[in-house]
Amino acid sequence: MARLRFKSLFLLYFVASCGGLLYALSQLGQSCDCRTHLVAAEQRESELLSELRRVRRAARARDRIGAGRRDDDGGGGGGGGDDGGDDDERPLPTIYVVTPTYARLVQKAELTRLAHTLALVPALHWVLVEDAEEPSALVRRLLEGSGVEHTQLHAVTPSRMKLADSDPRWLKPRGILQRNRGIGWLREHRAADTGAVVYFADDDNTYSLELFEEMRWTRGVSVWPVGLVGGLRFEGPVVVEGRVVSFHTAWRPERPFPIDMAGFAVSLSLLVSHPQAAFDPDAARGDLESSLLVSLTSAEQLEPRARNCTEVLVWHTRTERPKMKQEELLAKQGKGSNPAIEV
Repeated sequence: MARLRFKSLFLLYFVASCGGLLYALSQLGQSCDCRTHLVAAEQRESELLSELRRVRRAARARDRIGAGRRDDDGGGGGGGGDDGGDDDERPLPTIYVVTPTYARLVQKAELTRLAHTLALVPALHWVLVEDAEEPSALVRRLLEGSGVEHTQLHAVTPSRMKLADSDPRWLKPRGILQRNRGIGWLREHRAADTGAVVYFADDDNTYSLELFEEMRWTRGVSVWPVGLVGGLRFEGPVVVEGRVVSFHTAWRPERPFPIDMAGFAVSLSLLVSHPQAAFDPDAARGDLESSLLVSLTSAEQLEPRARNCTEVLVWHTRTERPKMKQEELLAKQGKGSNPAIEV
């Protein structure tokens, strides 16, 4: 009985093998649509490259945090000394992140979150500019403990340019003088850092680590989409055959550059070679980004990043303003929170 079952199994295997062979022979000379296989291979290649970039970033971040490089005096350091470990051993261009900030209850929380992101980015220098009469101890302590190479600056916004508590956020642009102060410092202290890149990062946005690698090799002005902005899921350039041909936006699409502040980076050499380029304090609503970019480039010259602007790597998030009603009630009773505890 066992021998009979073995013969039956052998016969079935033989018939199946012959059938497969006959089918294969029948397909010889037939056309094959390999697009599906090619797409899968390209997707797998992209996944492997992304994983390789993540591993490299993690290794560089460990080296960076271990070294604990900081620039406390606002003039030393310089960045760009990390070679990044790329295959061709080229030193990584420095990314100068210019962040305007101002005193408020959530300031330390916002800056702490951003610092944790920037600490994982190699060859980065954080230029933090306070809207204040002088640098604050809170920001100084945060920068010193961040492990990020940094410079602390300040510039005061005149009262006529400031928002009242009851004003909507969009009524007046914020951080103009602070960003311009950062640009001025870079021109004065880092003009010789050829290859470096400048990015204007607000302290309340959310940034993917991949974003910084996308912008690092900017030659002129690079661009990408920004999520959760302009009343849309995302805003950003529309790219055809590697060139920006228009912009996906709902509000005033006729603007020269209808993109968000978080949606572009500029070559430092370009800023240095155009000494008059700056953000215009009197720019109309929505034209702040354009007021700088029109002095530097044209839409046709923009360098699309993030897979031809099809990937969102930065989000225009906002922290809800804390409600202090209970704090005020306790303060009236003499039981308010200890003011010596920094929040």
